[in-house]
Amino acid sequence: MCAQLLSTHPYKGTRDFYPADMKLRNWFFGKIRAALELASFEEYNGPMLESLEMYIAKSGEEIANEQTYNFSDKAGRRLAVRPEMTPTVARLVAAKINELNFPLKWFSIPNLYRYEAPQRGRLREHWQVNVDIFGCDTYEADLEVISTAITLLRAFDADSSMFKVHINNRRFFNDVIASIAGTDAEGSRRVSKVIDRKNKVPREVYEKDLVALGLDGEKIAKIDALYQMGVEEAAALCPESRGAQELLDLFEALRELSLDEYCVFDFGIIRGLDYYTGTVFEVLDEAPENNRAMFGGGRYDNLVGLFVKNTNVSGVGFGFGDVTLENFLVTHNLIPDIYSEGVKVLVTKFDDVPYTEYTKLVTKLREANIQSSIYIGSKKFGKQIDYAVKGNYSHMVIMGSSEFNEGKLKIKDLRSREETTVDAEKLTDYFA
Repeated sequence: MCAQLLSTHPYKGTRDFYPADMKLRNWFFGKIRAALELASFEEYNGPMLESLEMYIAKSGEEIANEQTYNFSDKAGRRLAVRPEMTPTVARLVAAKINELNFPLKWFSIPNLYRYEAPQRGRLREHWQVNVDIFGCDTYEADLEVISTAITLLRAFDADSSMFKVHINNRRFFNDVIASIAGTDAEGSRRVSKVIDRKNKVPREVYEKDLVALGLDGEKIAKIDALYQMGVEEAAALCPESRGAQELLDLFEALRELSLDEYCVFDFGIIRGLDYYTGTVFEVLDEAPENNRAMFGGGRYDNLVGLFVKNTNVSGVGFGFGDVTLENFLVTHNLIPDIYSEGVKVLVTKFDDVPYTEYTKLVTKLREANIQSSIYIGSKKFGKQIDYAVKGNYSHMVIMGSSEFNEGKLKIKDLRSREETTVDAEKLTDYFA
């Protein structure tokens, strides 16, 4: 009786990455990394395992326990596989707060795990680009972060018809809600939770939840009107609000930089996490078939205080996952033919030529920084051609016994189907 065979499927909500998949990922992460380094962001990383208490302190015990893969180690310590990077970077900053050169401009591309139902754009494991600035209290950091988000999408040739950055301010939101609803900070927080779910529940549920918090029809109508307002009109409702001035300064700078075509004021953008304190934003895909929030972020002025008493290092940043980015790029046809671009050479081989002669050719190609390989195996020449085509090689180098004896090579361009004979000594000149 045979034992049951193991499944070839990955764990639910995770993915296998075959070489073609990795080529795509390396391509778009490479473009992102290059754009961020050009803007002087520095890369960091942290451990996969963190204290569960860190996520409980940030998000509450219920969320931390339900959405993390957590366990107790052999010493009884409660650990979690990281579900996000923000607490980790806050811990890193706190650990060396007296040694770091502020303001910091940091980024990372970690893989993260969350125990949740897999769906389009959301898996249990994903890789996330995190971009943060620490130690700048003014709107300039907000501007830098939002303009960086735009720059990253523009690096893939995305334009303003494909995405929009929806911007709000939590300070402004809280002040306006407090003014309309006649409530305190805690009341505004509760209203924010309802508004954050506005587009995810039926209208009658939304209104019922607001009424339960003490808002009547007139107050709800005033809130509804805010969704249609531009930033200047909305800010005029609460001119003494610090958040209103931050919004006005930010949008004025966006106009000066000609980035306003990518940005809109949206009072409905809340970002449900309580640690956001100022500017908040979400980047939405404009395509009808993928019309959703791709990623978002904002200002969080007190996370470092979880680790160091009487310390308040301001932070502002965003994070977006590889799944939503790939969906966006596919939807807008922004992925070039990365599999057949560039030069990739296969050196074919024959039994009547010493194998070391082929290794000499490959060595010469690689020393000239030309991607190349020798065919490994004992297949006939026709099978070697099939291998080259399926492997997306651009050229084949052919050296049988007659070519070897004459000091010649044949180079076949697999894209144009042209074949050229060259002196063996001038192999690399052909690709120059």
